[in-house]
Amino acid sequence: MLFNSIDFAIFLPIVFLFYWFVTNKNLKLQNLLVVVASYVFYGWWDWRFLSLIAFSTIVDYTVGRLLWKEDSDTKRKFLLWTSILVNLGFLGFFKYYNFFLDNFITTFTFFGSDIKANSLKIILPVGISFYTFQTLSYTIDVYRRKLEPTTDFIVFAAFVSFFPQLVAGPIERATHLLPQFYEKRTFDYSIAVDGMRQILWGLFKKIVIADNCAQYANLIFNNSSDYSGSTLVLGALFFTFQIYGDFSGYSDIAIGTSKLFGFDLMQNFNFPYFSRDIAEFWRRWHISLSTWFRDYLYIPLGGSRGSTLMKVRNTFIIFVVSGFWHGANWTFIFWGALNAIYFLPLLLSNKNRSNLDVVAQNKFLPGFKEILAILTTFSLTVFAWIFFRAESLTHAFSYIDRIFSFTLFEIPRFPGRAESLSTIVLVVIFVLIEWQGRHGKYAIEKLLANKHTIFRQAFYAILFIIIILFQNIEGSPFIYFQF
Repeated sequence: MLFNSIDFAIFLPIVFLFYWFVTNKNLKLQNLLVVVASYVFYGWWDWRFLSLIAFSTIVDYTVGRLLWKEDSDTKRKFLLWTSILVNLGFLGFFKYYNFFLDNFITTFTFFGSDIKANSLKIILPVGISFYTFQTLSYTIDVYRRKLEPTTDFIVFAAFVSFFPQLVAGPIERATHLLPQFYEKRTFDYSIAVDGMRQILWGLFKKIVIADNCAQYANLIFNNSSDYSGSTLVLGALFFTFQIYGDFSGYSDIAIGTSKLFGFDLMQNFNFPYFSRDIAEFWRRWHISLSTWFRDYLYIPLGGSRGSTLMKVRNTFIIFVVSGFWHGANWTFIFWGALNAIYFLPLLLSNKNRSNLDVVAQNKFLPGFKEILAILTTFSLTVFAWIFFRAESLTHAFSYIDRIFSFTLFEIPRFPGRAESLSTIVLVVIFVLIEWQGRHGKYAIEKLLANKHTIFRQAFYAILFIIIILFQNIEGSPFIYFQF
């Protein structure tokens, strides 16, 4: 079920009414409703894959209970690896089977051996990368004795399948989200209003910014050999705002929806395109995934401690694995490695934590040095996104090769160029609003807070009207559903 669909517009109020007016006096009944609603939400796409979530839930619930009672290190490691192998086994089969098979065949063909093997027509379950990592965080934290396992199966099932963030995050930690299912929830009007405001902004990002940028990004990337270098630069910029509007828009809707039900989810984006270096960008982009890899992979490997060689190794591992997490394609691996190359100079010079505050703190405009740093970081990010969006490495390199040609200085030309001006204007307005609201958790959280109610309501009404005007009745899928 898509957030930007008529189905969800009907589904959400129904669940909301049952949650607060029918089950509100019984916490267990509320949690059971969350599980049922979540399974309906996910099953709306393809009910067959509900068995994967159910099986993963049963395995990790059982492993968690056994881990807590077990004192033997050998048996505890066996239980931990059971959970890891089951979860990553599902993920590996559905997401990476054909990738490894194709590369295996290619390698042996290169050395003169002819291997015949058939790839499988595997449907990738939506959100499998997200809920897999969420359940793994639970098992690992229980293994580390940082978290006591739950004895309530319904609570655990609700944690694993919580529908607002089930298919594209944020990837919640058990230490943060799981305890909230044990707390009695009471309706808070101000929190609910804040949730609706964040949902509105998320829908604006997705429907108005991402979907409009997508039609031009797709046109240019899919026919890149036909266009000038200047047009390809514009295509890369369209994709840059498409992926940000799409993914951060999903996160805003998920977090806002959770607020309607009395839950607090972690912030997943923190205005990443205003970053002054790549290290800051990765502290602000897909925060739940970045911190997951930091805590469960990077630090256990040694982090930034040890020799220079270890630092380089660990940096490449975490970025390459992060890239591979996004998809079974060499483009994602290269994208991850490229970001590691961006990051290493900062790490090795101990400047990777230089920019921890809000850019231009308490100022309307940044200084020249900050502007230069933001533009440099943004340019490096746009360049890296070309690999992320390209169909193959060959496509990516040919795209870049055409950019760095004399056609770079031509006027961009492509079908719909005149119509795209309205999208460019909307993107500029969007960036200005984001800049103005960069001190909040999302752009319009505190925007116009000191203005009269009429001004705020008029602003929200304008956003709503623009969303309606650009709404696709069918609803277009979010990019990260494929991951």
